[in-house]
Amino acid sequence: MGFGIFNMNYSFKKGERLKRRKLIGRMFNREGSSFAVYPLRIIWLETELDSEFPAQFALSVPKRAFSKAAHRNVLRRRIREAYRLNKHQLYEALQDNDKQYAVMLIYTAKEPLPYADIEKAVRKIIRKLVKKL
Repeated sequence: MGFGIFNMNYSFKKGERLKRRKLIGRMFNREGSSFAVYPLRIIWLETELDSEFPAQFALSVPKRAFSKAAHRNVLRRRIREAYRLNKHQLYEALQDNDKQYAVMLIYTAKEPLPYADIEKAVRKIIRKLVKKL
């Protein structure tokens, strides 16, 4: 299969977005694996994706913890930006084994954290995920 040259300009393309509801449902129905690094929980599933990228990514900030949409949006932007800047580590590890993964991050903290804390957690999650794969 081979994933070719990745977009090393750190962009986040449409093909990298995880949108299929059935696949997201499978991740939560005991097929997916997960672990947590505060303030995030990662769930992933090895699967065949209709994309040239080795991973598709989705994220969730629960409405129960943050009732205002503006607060959820700020957190989503912070998580997406941290992932966008650090996903190349995941892609480099995955380009050798020709497998594709669906990845979802869930924000679990009860209070909004600054970007630096979120980015540190994303980096740690990616390193830990690469070791597990």
